[in-house]
Amino acid sequence: MSEEILPSSEVTFTIDGVAVKAQSGQTVMEAAQAAGIYIPRLCHKEGLEPYGGCRVCTVTVNGRPAAACTTPVGDGITVESETDEIRAWRRTVVEMLFVEGNHFCMFCEKSGNCELQALGYRMGIAAPRLPYLWPKRPVDASHPDVLIDHNRCILCARCVRTSRDIDGKQAFGFVGRGPERHVAVNPGSRLCDTRLDVTDEAVEACPVGAILRKRRGYQTPIGRRLYDHLPIGSNVEQSVELTISQGSSS
Repeated sequence: MSEEILPSSEVTFTIDGVAVKAQSGQTVMEAAQAAGIYIPRLCHKEGLEPYGGCRVCTVTVNGRPAAACTTPVGDGITVESETDEIRAWRRTVVEMLFVEGNHFCMFCEKSGNCELQALGYRMGIAAPRLPYLWPKRPVDASHPDVLIDHNRCILCARCVRTSRDIDGKQAFGFVGRGPERHVAVNPGSRLCDTRLDVTDEAVEACPVGAILRKRRGYQTPIGRRLYDHLPIGSNVEQSVELTISQGSSS
C-alpha cells in the first residue's frame, strides 16, 4: 500500500513579478504583507474574519479580478496588484466612497488618522472626478461618550463585525438595501439605547470619522498624526526593509 503524499505547507507564487513564499491557508493579502508588499484595504482589519466588502484590495489572480483579503494563496498563481488598470479600479472605488458621503476632511476630527483620506493621498486624488451626491444623513450624539456621524460612514462593516466578534455585543448592524443601506444600532433607534461602551473595540475599529469618542477631537497636533509624514502602508513596506537591514548588520 503506497503512502499518502501530503501537500507541502509552503507555496510559492508571484505578485507583480516578485516571487513570494507563503503558507497554505494564508490569503493573498496576508502573504503579501508578510513579504513587505502593501495592498490597499479599508474593510479589512486584523483580528476579524476577511470580509471582502470594500473591493479596494482588488487584484488579479491568474488574470481574474479577486479580493486579496479573501482569496487564498495557491502554488504557482500569478497575482497582479500594481498595474495601471488595477490602480484605476481602486482609485474609482475610493472616489465613489468620497462622493457618496459627506466628507469634509478639513473639519473632521479623524483628519490625519483617517484611512480613507490617507488612501486618497496615496492614490493622488486631489478631488474626485465624480459628482457629489450630498446625501442627507443624521448624526447620533445621544450616547454620553460616543457619537455616530453617518455622513462619514463607508459601510465597511468593521464596527458591525468587531462589536459582534470581539466585543460580543452586536451593537451595530446593517439595515436597508442599495442606496438606503446604512449602519443601525441595536436594540433601539439611538446609540444611547445600546450596550456600547466607550472602551469597546468597535469604537476604535472605524477607519474613518463615522464613530468617534467624545471630548477627544483634535487632541493630536498636526505633524504627529498617523499619516502626516508617511503614506498609509509604509509600516508594511518598511517592516521587511528593517528586517533586511538588521540581518545584514548582525
